[in-house]
Amino acid sequence: MVITREQKAVFLVSKWKHSDKGKEEMQFAVGWSGSLGVEEGECVTSALCIPLASQKRSSTGRPDWTCIVVGFTSGYVRFYTESGVLLLSQLLNEDPVLQLKCRTYEIPRHPGVTEQNEELSILYPAAIVTIDGFSLFQSLRACRNQVAKAAASGNENIQPPPLAYKKWGLQDIDTIIDHASIGIMTLSPFDQMKTASNIGGYNAAIKNSPPAMSQYITVGSNPFTGFFYALEGSTQPLLSHVALAVASKLTSALFNAASGWLGWKSKHEEEAVQKQKPKVEPATPLAVRFGLPDSRRHGESICLSPCNTLAAVTDDFGRIILLDVARGIAIRMWKGYRDAQTGWIQIVEDLHERVPEKVDFSPFGSPQGPSRVAQFLVIYAPRRGILEVWSTQQGPRVGAFNVGKHCRLLYPGYKIMGLNNVTSQNWQPQTYQICLVDPVSGSVKTVNVPFHLALSDKKSERAKDMHLVKKLGALLKAKSPNLDLIETEIKELILDIKYPATKKQALESILASIRLPFSCLRNITQTLMDTLQNQELECVDEGLLQFCANKLKLLHLYESVSQLNSIDFHSDTPFSDNDLAVLLRLDEKELLKLQALLEKYKQENSRTAVRFSDDKDGVLPVKTFLEYLDYEKDVINIKKISEEDRVALGSFFFWKCLCGESSTEDMCHALESAGLSPQLLLSLLLSVWLSKEKDILDKPQSVCCLHTMLCLLSKMKVAIEETWDSQSVSPWWQQMRTACIQSEHNGAALLSAHVGHAVAAHISNSLTEKKFSQTVSGTDSEALTDSWEALSLDTEYWKLLLKQLEDCLLLQTLLHSKVNASTSKASSLQAEPLPKLSVKKLLEGGKGGIADSVAKWIFKQDVSPEVLKLANKERDAENSDEPKEGINRGLSEVSEVEMDLGAIPDLLHLAYKQFPCSLELDVLHAHCCWEYVVQWNKDPEEALFFVRSIEHLEHILNAHVQNGIALMMWNTFLVKRFSAATYLMDKPFLCLCYRDVGMSDTAMTSFLGCCWDLLQTLMEADVSRDEMQVPVLDTEDAWLAVEGPVSIVELALEQRHIHYPLVEHHSVLCSLLYAVMRFSLKAVNFLGLFFLFRGKNLLPSGEMDANFISVRQQFLLKVVSAAVQARHAVTKDKGSSDEAMTTLFGKDQDWPVLALDLAHHLQVSEDVVRRHYVGELYSYGADHLGEEAILQVQDKEVLASQLLVLIGQRLAHAVLRTQTREGLELLARLPPTLCTWLKAMNPQDLQNTEVPIATTAKLVNKVMSFYQKTTGSIV
Repeated sequence: MVITREQKAVFLVSKWKHSDKGKEEMQFAVGWSGSLGVEEGECVTSALCIPLASQKRSSTGRPDWTCIVVGFTSGYVRFYTESGVLLLSQLLNEDPVLQLKCRTYEIPRHPGVTEQNEELSILYPAAIVTIDGFSLFQSLRACRNQVAKAAASGNENIQPPPLAYKKWGLQDIDTIIDHASIGIMTLSPFDQMKTASNIGGYNAAIKNSPPAMSQYITVGSNPFTGFFYALEGSTQPLLSHVALAVASKLTSALFNAASGWLGWKSKHEEEAVQKQKPKVEPATPLAVRFGLPDSRRHGESICLSPCNTLAAVTDDFGRIILLDVARGIAIRMWKGYRDAQTGWIQIVEDLHERVPEKVDFSPFGSPQGPSRVAQFLVIYAPRRGILEVWSTQQGPRVGAFNVGKHCRLLYPGYKIMGLNNVTSQNWQPQTYQICLVDPVSGSVKTVNVPFHLALSDKKSERAKDMHLVKKLGALLKAKSPNLDLIETEIKELILDIKYPATKKQALESILASIRLPFSCLRNITQTLMDTLQNQELECVDEGLLQFCANKLKLLHLYESVSQLNSIDFHSDTPFSDNDLAVLLRLDEKELLKLQALLEKYKQENSRTAVRFSDDKDGVLPVKTFLEYLDYEKDVINIKKISEEDRVALGSFFFWKCLCGESSTEDMCHALESAGLSPQLLLSLLLSVWLSKEKDILDKPQSVCCLHTMLCLLSKMKVAIEETWDSQSVSPWWQQMRTACIQSEHNGAALLSAHVGHAVAAHISNSLTEKKFSQTVSGTDSEALTDSWEALSLDTEYWKLLLKQLEDCLLLQTLLHSKVNASTSKASSLQAEPLPKLSVKKLLEGGKGGIADSVAKWIFKQDVSPEVLKLANKERDAENSDEPKEGINRGLSEVSEVEMDLGAIPDLLHLAYKQFPCSLELDVLHAHCCWEYVVQWNKDPEEALFFVRSIEHLEHILNAHVQNGIALMMWNTFLVKRFSAATYLMDKPFLCLCYRDVGMSDTAMTSFLGCCWDLLQTLMEADVSRDEMQVPVLDTEDAWLAVEGPVSIVELALEQRHIHYPLVEHHSVLCSLLYAVMRFSLKAVNFLGLFFLFRGKNLLPSGEMDANFISVRQQFLLKVVSAAVQARHAVTKDKGSSDEAMTTLFGKDQDWPVLALDLAHHLQVSEDVVRRHYVGELYSYGADHLGEEAILQVQDKEVLASQLLVLIGQRLAHAVLRTQTREGLELLARLPPTLCTWLKAMNPQDLQNTEVPIATTAKLVNKVMSFYQKTTGSIV
């Protein structure tokens, strides 16, 4: 299917896919989309999809590929493959293409009918071009083969055969809108003489043999419908030479004067082609022979019937006119169909549809007789939103459907191109005759018309039967209180139907009715069954008889089950925990453990489970029951239905029994006698049990009912093979274990596994006791009791399954738990629900599947690494019997947001205990680290995800794992963004270039900070890994059979060593980038100043230019100033700056220390940075911090001179700017030199002028001490 608009086009390819309901259906997927325009300003006017026949013997009569033909306003006609590759481009006329139509080969139905050739007809405003189908087929095949060869190797040129076409210039007509090419026709002698008289007059002469002519019909105006006849042989067909070109650098597209070109062109060649178009051959004049003149009527479309005898024409008056093509007259007209769209359906009679009631020896009644063909006209009226089907020529309307008002009726009018009289015999329908595209629902609908609707004989039995079926349908829809009267009428109607196939259809509609009660359905089916049995054997259709018998047996089964479910049955036997322990073969400690585990699972699972109160368990309508089951060869099978339908059917059979409200023994006996196999019943029983987990956990007595039901099913025939022994696996128990393994309802699966294990052990013990009693004396056999269990292979599999289900249940309980206190708004990624677990999923998830599931839950709940660490310490303390004071102290360190953890610490402790290997702390942190960074990569604006990932990375203790995870994170998610951020710094408009990195400025600042933390962790891990052993990744005994992808930890251990100097160099680069973004430093020519990754040497080495060092020094001093300002600036909201820093950028760095480290790497004097840091601290009034920082300064004399200037600025502000009386008196007493020095100071350079004078005096004494130590005097 092709959809075009202006220059754009979409090619849709049909594919079989599974729908949401689990059924396979055909869907159209996008195969190619793009622009088809080559010439400037040209648009698509018409398009066709032509299937081309395959030339292979194995697929004779089937399509090989589909060619898309597109016409343009520029006059070009281009041919494409399904993938949008241009094969051929032809310019046959310079006017716009109005319409493209195709005719393919069909075997003549009668000997006298002329065999029609294949052709492609192209309509222009005043011309028609017809391309011979055989020539087009060969050219398209050659072009496609050349494209394949050019794509594979290239340089081979093959000249395909030329296109043969005819071009007719239509005359004596004003406007042409649409056309139809009828094909070659031969006149009868009478029509020949009549035509000759009309044209040549009385003296006209005729030939002995009527000439062959090609007939064309056009619709438009003046005349409304024009008939053209072109004599065969009057003109020679034109040859369009096709030029091919290979897609390579050496060869390009070729074109000639006769037609178009094909291939791949460069820009210069495209311009040359546009300037010089191919030569267009002139058209042969063709005058209109006659028409239907109507000056006021304008034709809009014409649609030719499949047998080329009729045509439907629409006009602007809202009429549809049916034309007789051969006679050229209108034979029928429909009114009230404005903007209508028309199409045709041709139906062939199926001779095998009816089985004759009596033996008919006439040739027309034999299957070998010819099949009749009926044609139906399909009309779509968009203004009324109705689709109608009419029988032609004068037949009634046989069908009407309400559809949308914006649909499109598609009628190709052709089949497969390239067939002949031999290959077309094996042709199977591969395309739709007609279809309706509904853009609102996005669906494609087809129309199927039964052949009998074309029969107009009132005595036709088929028509009478269909009338009875319609009457039956109306009766089934009618609402009547008298059901007995309706039942009687239905019996009369179904018995009056003659055709067995129609009778079967009627019975199916009766059984599918929701209005009739069960008694009516049973009585009607029984009546039909009795009638068929009383007829003669030769007149009875065996298929219908068997169908009635099967449905009757299913109805009897439904009746039996319904009666058993309606009986008031209650067991008075008391049920205690001791009885449950004996039933499941568990001791008291094991039972208490199982009950505690299920209780935790029930509590956590109840938060997420949703149940509606109006669910009707165990009730199933008879209509649905019959749709689910199929009776064949005395065996009842279940059709392919969804899992919900299987649960509904199983509930109808077993739910009352599981609740103790129905007799289990009677139900099993009724189902077994009906023909249901034990394996099928076991599958339905487990489907019900596993799906109704919540109800089962609330009813412990249902375990006893399941035990009874399973024992009865196991005792049925062919349930457990008689040849089964203890050393082989029973398929019966394997089926039950498989259902438990695949189930996502772990609580119900664990209970059913315990029941299955108990029943299997009981049966195994019975068989062993029976064999043992035959070999020993009677007194010794009495020693066998239920206290021992016979050893068998099935028993070991049951024990393994119980351990796996217990682990899976605990893990699912943990994943259902939630953190109660969650004040921050969760991300949309964290709101996604976690998938439910099953043993099968864990076995297929690989060694890291368990840790990966927990990591997803940790991400969803945003549990901090400290909580995981504390839960692990609790496990270690429990194992080592140490006091828990440290643990309680650690819990107090957890933030208040995460204090309300509920049962999460206990569940984590149990999970660690249950999975000591899979949830080892380093493994869990590695998976959490990877999960957070994966989710961050989906939405880089969520900077907290990356911060959490780095936190988990830092909590990994083993350096080998830590190194591998960090390296994988860097290579997979960070290096490209980091590189983009690096080159972003050199761009002049920083705010306009964040699209290169894919995140905002705030997110990128946090990103660079986390990258620096990761690089530091990577270097530390590389140093520490030599001192540690590679960890051994073990797996729990119950999960040794896991298969699947390699775990993250295994991949981490396979990573290579890093190049430490290169990582250190990246760390320096990252810290510089982080400083620029963190403090918004402007006008930094980043790569130019620091020449990182420039030149031949990858890393800087040797002596540097003093200018470069000076520029770097200024940059580091800016960083120190900005860091001190961010920390000590006086803001309106005091104390909020540190909190904002931590929230936006994670844990902020100690920038003065980092600046000193950068100075070491960038060959800048570290003492200069220290002195500047001290000066900035005193400038902001942080004298107590400045005193600590002074201790690290080496050149105290230079520092003293810098601080002396700062002292002068403080004194100048205190003495000169305050203008107090005391200050003026003090200024008058000072020496002139000192006054001049104070006046020269600028207090505006101070960041904080509100410093006490006593603090300044303390600073003066410290500066004096520096001068005394260095020079021995103050001056």
